[in-house]
Amino acid sequence: MFYLITGGERSGKSSYAQNLALELSDAPMYVATARKWDSDFQNRIDRHQQDRDQRWTNIEEEKYLSKIDFSGKVALIDCVTLWLTNFFVDHKNDVSLSLEEAKKEFLSIANQENAVLIIVTNEIGMGVHAHTEIGRKFTELQGWMNQFLASKADEVVLMVSGIPVKIKGENSKF
Repeated sequence: MFYLITGGERSGKSSYAQNLALELSDAPMYVATARKWDSDFQNRIDRHQQDRDQRWTNIEEEKYLSKIDFSGKVALIDCVTLWLTNFFVDHKNDVSLSLEEAKKEFLSIANQENAVLIIVTNEIGMGVHAHTEIGRKFTELQGWMNQFLASKADEVVLMVSGIPVKIKGENSKF
């Protein structure tokens, strides 16, 4: 089973995803994809870690999710945007190469036996138009990856102002 949770910044995506993971498992896995860029980012990571209690198994993996055994587990992967940033930076802003590698990594985990994946992503293309070429390229990368993930997901939930709106899956129009 694969859930994709999407929405804008501070829309409630992570909280919703964490609650879903705890509904599905007494001992979910949390996979953080953030790279520690600076002290401000470290503070953000620390704050997120404090939001989770002893029920969670915390794993940090900034790119190669295929290293992780998800079989038989409920796993929350947070988030696609930070994960893609790592590919994008390491591939010197090459959208095609970053997209290809990210898709390959996702497919390697999607086929693991009895895994329940809850993946958080951002709808960055719904905001202000990026002012830089690199920003526009990344917005394209994010949009294409979101489309790919949504096509593979069993359920897609769009978070709007803390309210979940199911856009794909059971009891939806699609």
